[in-house]
Amino acid sequence: MAEPTELLAGPGPWRSPFVAGETSSLGPQRIVCLTEEPTEWLYMLGEERRIVGISGYTVRPPRAREEKPKVSAFLSAKIDRIVELQPDCVIGFSDLQADIAAQLVRKGIQVTIFNQRSVQEIFSMMYQVAAMVGQEARGLALMQAMQLRLLAIEQAASSLKRRPRVFFEEWYDPHISAIAWVSELIGIAGGDDCFPELARQPMGKDRIIADGLDIVQRNPDIILGSWCGRKFRPAHVRARQGWQAVNAVKNDQLFEIKSAEILQPGPAALIDGVEQIHKIIADWDATHG
Repeated sequence: MAEPTELLAGPGPWRSPFVAGETSSLGPQRIVCLTEEPTEWLYMLGEERRIVGISGYTVRPPRAREEKPKVSAFLSAKIDRIVELQPDCVIGFSDLQADIAAQLVRKGIQVTIFNQRSVQEIFSMMYQVAAMVGQEARGLALMQAMQLRLLAIEQAASSLKRRPRVFFEEWYDPHISAIAWVSELIGIAGGDDCFPELARQPMGKDRIIADGLDIVQRNPDIILGSWCGRKFRPAHVRARQGWQAVNAVKNDQLFEIKSAEILQPGPAALIDGVEQIHKIIADWDATHG
């Protein structure tokens, strides 16, 4: 009877990558990313060659828009175009892409949908994608660097004179407050989310604040706006009836953080998003704390 390694190594057209040491052939070779975060992460891992299609909303890294065909929005996708690309894996995000996933599965395509809503879940998603493409070691090194920076930011925030109350506005009509990972990053950066009880709700409809005066009552010291791809307008906030007495409005502490840098549950939020929040809070502490 043949030894196991002999069976794996041949004869025949197939060769085991484990025996040959060619692990780059492991995992999916043709990946379509329906959202930005797996695209950015695969580029960071040095595995961008595997990507054959991306979301039209992708801006990170900038070169991805030039190099990869755009095959989806967020709630819709060019199903026939994706099928033509012959992906061996499509990566998406959340229940909001469930219909797209179902259509692709019916076409016989493998689909992986992540549903990360917290900082820990973002790290879990990144680890799984790194493992999927044989880059566990590089992925772990990159994630460790991110975690160490988060710890350093948290340590720096511990010296603030006072933690500011922060209202994060994901949308303005109706008002939608921060999702879990944003709320957690505000906490790491030294602030207190004004609506922590809503942050636990994964769906935007469950984080709606119907009456803007409820926000006024909580009197945020800082207001961060990230209007789902639309430009945040501080003047719009200042003009709201009854908001003139809010600390953030009185002290002109109204700031935009671009959606691609904070509402993308992947590397961007853990690198650039949290740094921006940290700087805003540190500057507030120096003048208003």
